[in-house]
Amino acid sequence: MKNNNRHLSALALALLAAFPLGATAQSIDELRREQRALKEKVDALEKKLKDAESKPATGGMTEQEKQDFNRIAIKTEALEDSQESMGFRLLKISGQMDPSFIYNKLQRRSGFQFLNKVEDGGYNYDNSYFGMAILDFQKELEGGTKWRFTLAPNRGVGSVFDGNSPVHEASVSIPLSDLQTRFIAGQIPDWSGYEYLQPTLNKLITHNLLFDFTLPTAYTGAGMEIVRGKWIYKGVVANMNKSMRDQRERSPVFAYRVDYSRGEFQGFGFAGTHGKAANFTENIVDGLGEPIPQRDSTVHLFEFDAYFIRGDWTAQAQLSYGMQRKAAISVDPVTGDLRDARWWGISTLAAHKFTPRFEGILRMDYLNNRKNGGGLLGYTASDDRNGIGPGWTDDGTGTWTQNDTEKGTNRFALSMGVGYLFNLNTTLKAEYRMDRATEAVFLDAKNGGYKKTNHLIGLGVVVSF
Repeated sequence: MKNNNRHLSALALALLAAFPLGATAQSIDELRREQRALKEKVDALEKKLKDAESKPATGGMTEQEKQDFNRIAIKTEALEDSQESMGFRLLKISGQMDPSFIYNKLQRRSGFQFLNKVEDGGYNYDNSYFGMAILDFQKELEGGTKWRFTLAPNRGVGSVFDGNSPVHEASVSIPLSDLQTRFIAGQIPDWSGYEYLQPTLNKLITHNLLFDFTLPTAYTGAGMEIVRGKWIYKGVVANMNKSMRDQRERSPVFAYRVDYSRGEFQGFGFAGTHGKAANFTENIVDGLGEPIPQRDSTVHLFEFDAYFIRGDWTAQAQLSYGMQRKAAISVDPVTGDLRDARWWGISTLAAHKFTPRFEGILRMDYLNNRKNGGGLLGYTASDDRNGIGPGWTDDGTGTWTQNDTEKGTNRFALSMGVGYLFNLNTTLKAEYRMDRATEAVFLDAKNGGYKKTNHLIGLGVVVSF
């Protein structure tokens, strides 16, 4: 049998040399299906051969069957070598998309949202990471190095902070002393909070207030990932929300995350970002009234999150605190100087599966943003679509004036939704969301007035492979 195997290997190499990569015209799926079928035949023939060797008196494989076995074994080996030479070995390709329908009452807008550009209205709670299509390539090399390249045109993190980039993630993970101690580098989406960006991992359609307004978008840099038992540590020195620093900007941020799995059903994590990031305030103007561009300013962000998932129940929660130097919405009323923006918030989510396919979800958010007129990460001016900044008052004649500019508006959000697993690759979602503020800060597009409450209805279908 050993001599026969050596003969098969030599013959396989000869065939490959004569007909190089004969399977390249086939798709990877066809190659894999054919390889599986051939392996099943080889297994059956090997079993028959072993039975024949152990019981020679009962007969065994005929000469024709032996020839078939040799031919199948050679073809299987050739397919395996072809797959590896084309780079398909340990390559995983996956994707997902979620065409969505959104109705926003005060915006007087309803319709489908899918692959729309970030420039079309900017990043808002009713226009964030949904209505996207993702194609994800993951490759593991010999030795344990991992490579990941994820494309998400118009709706990925690259589009949010770079404007035109379709790259959502481009990262490498290289093992050092062992597979649990790794060097990581590249463009890495932010890892803060309990909620995930991808539609397949997010139970509702929209995201919570902390996700949308208090967390970084992505990091471009390098660092380490260490796994020790139930603990996972990650940290990078990076640019926050920038693929390259501007002129006269040299200071990076240090971003980290720590996760602990207490048991099979529960765990917690915390994340932080400290350093300098872009300051978008336009409250200081030159003699012509044009905004003076601000240099990057110091940010300190910290959040703690936890989860409990057991049986039909899911419970998640997050606490966040943040500040950015010279990024508040209102300037000092006496000196006219820029002031610091500060905020804190909480988000909780509970979900219950009434059946293995049908799940109900409830999420509640609160965001305290009163200091210095308000101001959040990337939101340094009043925003009457998202409900950020000082409120407005009607004098009774239809004329609206802004309230005390020293006080920003606190925000609430309540979301109720359902998810239905139509099949293994398709989930149907529906969500009702009520956003409320402590003052009238949501613009009513119908009459130009302001209200404290807005309503949103979303429908979506998530398909993945």
